[in-house]
Amino acid sequence: MRFHGSTTRRASTASTNGATSHDAGKVVSKNVEDIIRIENADRGGMGWSDHTADGITALAGSMLFVFLHVAWFGGWIVWNAGWLGLPAFDEPPFGLLTIIVSLEAIFLSTFVLISQNRAARQSDRRSHIDLQLNMLAEQEVTRLIAMVADIHEKLGIENREDIDEELKQPVKVEELAKAVDVAEGGG
Repeated sequence: MRFHGSTTRRASTASTNGATSHDAGKVVSKNVEDIIRIENADRGGMGWSDHTADGITALAGSMLFVFLHVAWFGGWIVWNAGWLGLPAFDEPPFGLLTIIVSLEAIFLSTFVLISQNRAARQSDRRSHIDLQLNMLAEQEVTRLIAMVADIHEKLGIENREDIDEELKQPVKVEELAKAVDVAEGGG
């Protein structure tokens, strides 16, 4: 909500073409609500296994996890090294501890991979949405440039150099993608 409030304050200081600052705040609020709704729908579509993997990954990535393991390993070593005078159940070099830690590492890495795969799918989806929005914005800007050029012509204003003919043409996304591939050394 802090983001929403600071953006609304910024938006309230400017008004364009009759749009009030209140209208800008409504647009920002609607956008934030839309984003929250999409995020909640993504979370709602997660199965129990995704929630479990995320929970375990969150725990494993916390300092609490580190502290618990330090206590566990420290206690295990102190007990089994005979420092407390208690009978050892896993004498050095602690073979049972090694097996348990190895199994834990296998399962933790699996849970992390599950969470990362889901996050990658979400990121890909957002990237596709961004690409679509950018392409729509480019098409709208191209139309606006052509309209401004037409207005210049109808009003008899000399053709300005800043309205380049190339800018009035739609961008060919395939050519742009090929150019990026060549520039990155992939094409």
